[in-house]
Amino acid sequence: MEYLEFELPIKELEEQLDKCAIIGKESDVDVTETCKQIEQKLAATKKDIYKNLSAWQRVQLSRHPNRPYTLDHINALCGNTFLELHGDRNVKDDKAMIGGLGKIGDQSYMFIGQQKGFNTKTRQYRNFGMSNPEGYRKALRLMKSAEKFGIPVVTLIDTPGAYPGLEAEERGQGEAIARNILEMARLKVPIITIIIGEGASGGALGIGVGDKVMMLENTWYSVISPESCSSILWRSWEYKEQAAEALKLTAKDMKRMKLVDQIIKEPVGGAHRDREATFKSVSDAIVKSYEELKNLSPKDLVKQRMEKYNDMGVYKD
Repeated sequence: MEYLEFELPIKELEEQLDKCAIIGKESDVDVTETCKQIEQKLAATKKDIYKNLSAWQRVQLSRHPNRPYTLDHINALCGNTFLELHGDRNVKDDKAMIGGLGKIGDQSYMFIGQQKGFNTKTRQYRNFGMSNPEGYRKALRLMKSAEKFGIPVVTLIDTPGAYPGLEAEERGQGEAIARNILEMARLKVPIITIIIGEGASGGALGIGVGDKVMMLENTWYSVISPESCSSILWRSWEYKEQAAEALKLTAKDMKRMKLVDQIIKEPVGGAHRDREATFKSVSDAIVKSYEELKNLSPKDLVKQRMEKYNDMGVYKD
């Protein structure tokens, strides 16, 4: 397990607990009481640290290298029923954007999401979770297929942003994202969206329009990353913590501003600390959301979705 800087007190106590247990096994000394005291102190330290996380610390947790990625979620939710579909039928298959059919229980869903890599080789293969235009066009193709067969769509967002390279712009990055937003707004099947990691900029919005939009507790959703915001405002990345606070990008901020519908609780310490519990929470949230949406007619579904997004940003004097 890797530890973030603010988690070092937890690391020290867990190491002490391990050493205490080893001493107890390898000698005749009774260390039960000592271990119990360390466990109590560890529980209190965890509670104190994770109860008072700053916006920047939540950003760090969302990027934790042990955090489950999109394919981890899909494989846990669907088991061996997931069938990945490839290609945008135009340019190529974007490895940063994955999608396909899978089942939760007896219900089929079209899963779409950004996939990051877990080591240097796979990060390059997945382009660090930054999709090209063909990735968004592949996502739209799969959504249209789901609409044709009446299958609900589930999108899992985890991206530092759409790929900003010259070739992406030449192939119409902005148009591809804008087209997805337009088409998702009027898609005639339920769309359930969950931010499972980073939700940055248009890269997230390109698959982020949903009837039900949810965020895992230690994720963020913003027009720009704290580092990029800091570099623009202060000409330096050193002010990323202040930028994170100012951007109001945490799940609590998003829920308070009514930009997302629900926060999915994570295990203490983050999703990577107890993957199975996280997968169950995500599965339950998807099933519950679909139960709420499945009886709406296509017309009512689109009308309700349109009204939801039209109400955002509206204020009264």
